[in-house]
Amino acid sequence: MQCLPIIPLSYARRVLIALLAPGLLAAQTASPDPGQTDLGQIVQRLDRLEKQNQSLAEEIRQLRQELAEARGQPQPSTAAPPLEEKVAVDESRVEELAQSKVEASQHFPIRVTGMALFNGFLNSKGSGGQQYPTFAWPTDMASGGASIYQTTIGLDYSGPQILGGNVHGSVYMDFAGGSGTPLDLGFRLRTGEIEIDWANRSILAGVESPIFAPREPASLAQVEFAPLTWAGNLWYWTPQVRFEQKIRFTNQTGVRAQFGVVQTNEIQPYQSTPYAPSPEPARPGLEGRFEFYHSFQEAGQSGPRIEIAPGFHTSVTHVAGTSVPSNLFSLDWFTNPSTKLEFTGAFFSGQNVAPVGGLEGYTILPSGIAIPVHSRGGWGQLTLIPTSRLSFHLFSGLENGRTTDLAAYVIGRNWVYGANLFYRIAPNVLLGPEVSQTRTAYIDSRLRLNNHYDLALAYLF
Repeated sequence: MQCLPIIPLSYARRVLIALLAPGLLAAQTASPDPGQTDLGQIVQRLDRLEKQNQSLAEEIRQLRQELAEARGQPQPSTAAPPLEEKVAVDESRVEELAQSKVEASQHFPIRVTGMALFNGFLNSKGSGGQQYPTFAWPTDMASGGASIYQTTIGLDYSGPQILGGNVHGSVYMDFAGGSGTPLDLGFRLRTGEIEIDWANRSILAGVESPIFAPREPASLAQVEFAPLTWAGNLWYWTPQVRFEQKIRFTNQTGVRAQFGVVQTNEIQPYQSTPYAPSPEPARPGLEGRFEFYHSFQEAGQSGPRIEIAPGFHTSVTHVAGTSVPSNLFSLDWFTNPSTKLEFTGAFFSGQNVAPVGGLEGYTILPSGIAIPVHSRGGWGQLTLIPTSRLSFHLFSGLENGRTTDLAAYVIGRNWVYGANLFYRIAPNVLLGPEVSQTRTAYIDSRLRLNNHYDLALAYLF
């Protein structure tokens, strides 16, 4: 069976006009008809020919398809792909999704996140045998080695809407529940929360940093505890329920007001006395924070910004038959006058700071009465960002307890300063060397020092 050639419509139109034009002109000259338009007749005839050509082309395509099926040949490219090919493609897509997606039992999305962190470290004689000591120990003991127990694993999740608000949250864990040695890595909960967000307000329940002290310095060397622990950074992750209200004055200026009830972490005093009863391990507390912010760019644009937030904490420690008040005022801030420079930090002043992550809480006198220790402290960090891959951090923190409130041989002042840098070897791989010195002053004793050197390699996922 021969296949008829398919004539392009535009080409057929030009050929027909060329062939018919002389006859039509002659007919028009021989017998003109004023009531009839010859040009309209030509167009009508060409339209009929074009439709006939399209019909003929469709018949030829169908004949070709039937002939290919009769001979067992594959379908033309315009036909649908075979069923086996579609199944193979679908299986490939399912395997790809299974590698990149985690789904909860209720079919809501969950994202796995975290950081695989390797640390090589070296300390001078004031380390107390620890990887990153939070203060300089009075005994001479150097330390060095490597670890991976500061690796963190997190789950970010989102759920349905409740009362018009979006439900979401996260859970973060690490391996710092053991001793930190390769054969003793205990799984430990760090933070976790469930939050409901509306347009201008939210409610959160979970374990998080103190409401009145949410900021912290940047470090890959100290992750087991927050950087500058017991050196001006109040950080204890504590159970809490908090409410947040956002108030916008303009597109660039506003306030974020936060209030909440927290559970404190009550600890033993550091000094050893004949009468040192254990305190109640946890107590309720009230916290608040009011962040005033202003952006020097239009909403949605990056640029200079300033944030400043006063806050407070109040609770009561029960120990030795005494109620020891814990009242604190705080102030934290952030500003970036340019894209290459940032300055952030926090300050606090008050009494009995131990329940929220401070160094000294209270002193038990020889008479058995417990009195609060008045303390002041804070920290600051200057960040330089020369390129998108590199950032430098200069940091310092200090906590100072009032000498008259402290017993002998306890820590009166703890000061830490140092520097680190983050370099992105790849978009999700960081190299972070750090060096710092801790200077710890004990009451009625000499100043102790510890130098810390750390080289971190982090893989973000």
